[in-house]
Amino acid sequence: MAKEKDTGRKLIAQNKKARHDYHILDTYECGLVLMGTEVKSLRLGRASLVDGFVQIDGNEAWLHNVHVPEYVQGTWTNHSAKRKRKLLMHRAEIDKLESKSQETGHTIVPLALYFKDGRVKVEIALAKGKKEFDKRQTLREKQDLRETNRAISAARRRQRSA
Repeated sequence: MAKEKDTGRKLIAQNKKARHDYHILDTYECGLVLMGTEVKSLRLGRASLVDGFVQIDGNEAWLHNVHVPEYVQGTWTNHSAKRKRKLLMHRAEIDKLESKSQETGHTIVPLALYFKDGRVKVEIALAKGKKEFDKRQTLREKQDLRETNRAISAARRRQRSA
């Protein structure tokens, strides 16, 4: 009897700091070349994308500084926690990313790591760094929107009770 595959999307880790520090210009979904103990460790929901970045080297995309801790029950077959991992992408996407990332201030960062239909996928983004005033402006806009929504809901509550 065949084993049923997991369906849907199960989030492992996401990089919230990237959306705060960068303007996201374009996103891509990529596969990863992993070792067996890495997959087992990811199934336990353990990973960190905080310092991660993507580098294009020799027509291949590589994911650097993503921390996948060693599998607890692994033996000599365990992987190193911060090794570079190859991304599985189409050649046209790699070429497009490489040309755009050469522009000043652009970088490629991982946004999320997840299982999709039983396979590990990573969502990467072409991003441009925000200046300090951009970050403050974004926070101010979020706070203003939150205050407006609160005022609207408070006004609706007053109307219902009257």
